[in-house]
Amino acid sequence: MAAAVAELWETLKQAIVAYTGLSPAAFFTAVAAAAALYHVVSGIFAGPPPPPPRPRDEPEAEPLPPPVQLGEVSEEELRQYDGSDPKKPLLMAIKGQIYDVTQSRMFYGPGGPYALFAGKDASRALAKMSFEPQDLTGDISGLGPFELDALQDWEYKFMGKYVKVGTVKKTVPVEDGAPSTSPETTETAAAAEPEKAPATEEKPREVSSEEVKEKEDAVAAAAPDEGAKESES
Repeated sequence: MAAAVAELWETLKQAIVAYTGLSPAAFFTAVAAAAALYHVVSGIFAGPPPPPPRPRDEPEAEPLPPPVQLGEVSEEELRQYDGSDPKKPLLMAIKGQIYDVTQSRMFYGPGGPYALFAGKDASRALAKMSFEPQDLTGDISGLGPFELDALQDWEYKFMGKYVKVGTVKKTVPVEDGAPSTSPETTETAAAAEPEKAPATEEKPREVSSEEVKEKEDAVAAAAPDEGAKESES
């Protein structure tokens, strides 16, 4: 078997030299270079591969429902639109203005990077770029000029991208112990005050020392007259 292979190789070498005039080593080197050149040229002029076929069972994205105008709502009512209920729109407020951010659910919905802001007026948190719970409020008092500028930029972005659907109802805190009186009650009490007559108390008249002395002299003068009358009788 080995002798047959060796004889075949010798015959092939003689044929290469006879037909090409090259040595076997030079012949195989030229064949390898030609193959490499072919792959390079074919790669340059070959067209792009066709795109993979789209699977037919992939569900198409449902269109988003139109925004619903809510009007004026309280902070407690706004919390119901934090994305926990997929049937409700995803809402968020800036400076008391409520926007529908349902189209950005991947950012503001559950599991998103800004999910803490959903269902709240997060003006202070956006101005400070804070995720602290105490900053998730619409109170922007005490903010610096740079923080207010950042909040303004956020408001412009929301106004240009999302639809405004309502406003947050402002609550006025009532101090403890302060009586809550209506304007009508105050006016009635003020009108009734002039009708009340001021209660005055009669004070005893002061008697001077001169009047006391005159009374004593009158009593002393009347005493001898009474004695004379008794002797005559």
